[in-house]
Amino acid sequence: MPIRIPDSLPATATLEAENIFVMTEHRALHQDIRPLKLVILNLMPTKITTETQLLRKLANTPLQIDVELLQVVSHEAKNVNEAHLESFYRTFDEIRQNYYDGMIITGAPVENLDFEDVDYWDELCKILAWTRRNVHCTLHICWGAQAGLYYHYGLQKRQLPEKLFGVFEHTVIKHNSPFFRGFDDVFFAPHSRWTEIPQNEILRVPSLELMATSAKAGVFAVKSRDSRQFFVMGHPEYDPDTLAREYFRDVDAGKAIHVPENYFPHDDPAQSPLVRWRSAAQLLYSNWLNYYVYQTTPYELRHIAD
Repeated sequence: MPIRIPDSLPATATLEAENIFVMTEHRALHQDIRPLKLVILNLMPTKITTETQLLRKLANTPLQIDVELLQVVSHEAKNVNEAHLESFYRTFDEIRQNYYDGMIITGAPVENLDFEDVDYWDELCKILAWTRRNVHCTLHICWGAQAGLYYHYGLQKRQLPEKLFGVFEHTVIKHNSPFFRGFDDVFFAPHSRWTEIPQNEILRVPSLELMATSAKAGVFAVKSRDSRQFFVMGHPEYDPDTLAREYFRDVDAGKAIHVPENYFPHDDPAQSPLVRWRSAAQLLYSNWLNYYVYQTTPYELRHIAD
C-alpha cells in the first residue's frame, strides 16, 4: 500500500524520483475506496489446483478483493467434478454485462494446436474482445499470454525445438516499472511450454513494451503501453511441486521428458525441489494488483470504457 505524506514535504520529490509510491494529502482526501472486482478465466484442466495457486497470491495483499471464477462452455472439462463447476463457476453469458477492475486469463495445455484449432477459440475471442470494454486491466498467463498477443496484436507463436521445462533466470528491462518494484536484479520463474513468441516480433509493435526477458526462456513479461494488458509467459504462481508432478506424470505415462532444469538439487528427481521463485511471484501479483488495478481503476466501473 502507498504511504500518505503531506503534499509539500521535501521528501516527496526524492521518494518519487526513487520510484517509491507516495500518496499526497490531496489525492488521499479525494480517493474513494471499495472492494476490487476480479474475474479469473480458468482454462487449466486442473481447475482446483490453479484456483488455489492464484488465490494464494491474490490473498496476500491488504486489498479487499471480490473474486469470480469463469469457465468456457465450448469445452468439456474432464478433470474436475461437474458439481464444482456448477457451484463456483460462471459462464460468459452470465457476466458479459458486468464490469471488472481486473481479470486473469490462465494458461492451457493446447500450445501444440493452432489457435483456431482450439475448440473454445471462438468463445475466447469474444471474451478477449469484451475485456477491452469491461475490464480495467487484464493479466494473461503462459498460453493465455500467447493467445492474447495473437488476438490483440496478431503475433504468432513459434514452436520450440524441445519443451522449455524448468526454473529459469530472468532480467528486468524496465527497471522503473512499478510492475517490478522490489524485484532483485535477477529473478527466477518456472516455465513449462512448447512454444514462444519471439522477442523481435514484440519489438516491432509500437503499442507494446518488453519488460523482462531470460537468456534461456526468452520473453517473460510484456505489457501494452496504456497498461491495460499484461502478458506473462511463465508460471510464477506454480507451487513448489507443480513441475515435479508434471515430470513424474509424463515419466509414468512413458513420454519423453527431460528433468526440469534448475529445479531438483543436482538434477536428482529423488530430492525435493528447490524453490527460488516464491518471493518474486508474490511481488509480481501484488504489484499488478496495487499499481495497475487498485491505483488506476475508476471508482464507477461503468466508466472503464470512457
